[in-house]
Amino acid sequence: MKFKALAVALCLGFSAGAANAEPVNLTLSGGNPGGLWSLLGAGMDKAVKATDSDSVITYQATGGGFANIGLLAANRTDLGMVHDAEVKLALTGQDPFKAPVTNMMAIGYMYNWAPMHFFLNKDVAEEYGIDSLDDLAGSGAPISIGINRSGNITGNVALFMLAEAGLDEATLTGNGGNFVRAGANEQGDLMQDGRIDMATNGIFIGHSSFRAIDENVDVVLLQIPQNVIDATNEEFGTSAYTIPADSYSNQAEPVETMALGAMVVTTESMEDDTAYTLAKSFVEHIDEIRGVHKAMQQLNPELMVSQTVLPFHPGAERAYEEAGLLK
Repeated sequence: MKFKALAVALCLGFSAGAANAEPVNLTLSGGNPGGLWSLLGAGMDKAVKATDSDSVITYQATGGGFANIGLLAANRTDLGMVHDAEVKLALTGQDPFKAPVTNMMAIGYMYNWAPMHFFLNKDVAEEYGIDSLDDLAGSGAPISIGINRSGNITGNVALFMLAEAGLDEATLTGNGGNFVRAGANEQGDLMQDGRIDMATNGIFIGHSSFRAIDENVDVVLLQIPQNVIDATNEEFGTSAYTIPADSYSNQAEPVETMALGAMVVTTESMEDDTAYTLAKSFVEHIDEIRGVHKAMQQLNPELMVSQTVLPFHPGAERAYEEAGLLK
């Protein structure tokens, strides 16, 4: 009986200890104020508060994923929102990183449905017989192509995909065209003003910048060869994606492409119990994160563990194993 009482006491003690885990108080480095990542930060804060009302995740606006990886590498932030493609570059020390970043560990994937789009002016497409990315180089068309600003991973991805399809900068300028660095909304304005012929970006289907282009300019969405998609996924750790038919005005057929994903990352210095609490809170209170934006409705626990570019933090891994999401 004494042994039984001791066992019960120990179990109760362990249960009480688990229930009374310390609240988390962490900083999440994200992106622009008011952007999706800031909304995700608010959702994560609600999720941890649902577990413990004293917990706090404070959102810190930054220049985006590249900047956040730099902060993580220097142990100057607790958590960072990053794209999978940015992590892949960081792990191998590719530009803009001067050396490999090796201290990162994953907490959870937030989305993987930000597909690369290539919108081309319909008149240009018809004049030069272009309906696929690999038609551009040989067409001889003097196209001005919008590429996201330096420091935004979608610019790196777009340039890589175009080069894989045969259109590097030398070929483009030889055809009389050029690259124009501009953000998503700027590209929409430039398309409407006729200052660029093509817009490129990797964000959600129907994003406001894409709607502005589709509604105000007669454009076609270019197909992407499978070899370009495969090479891009290999290079950046991204995944294949299909933009459904009729997502845009002149798009009668599905368009195969690839999509960027974003995840919450920490460092190996985070305590196991903290990472455990984070991951457990995100799974158990996932509706708090899903509810921040209609684009997040696809998020589910299985998606959270589907990233492949980083090892999970041991604490997060334990939470996912307990939830039956990892073996």
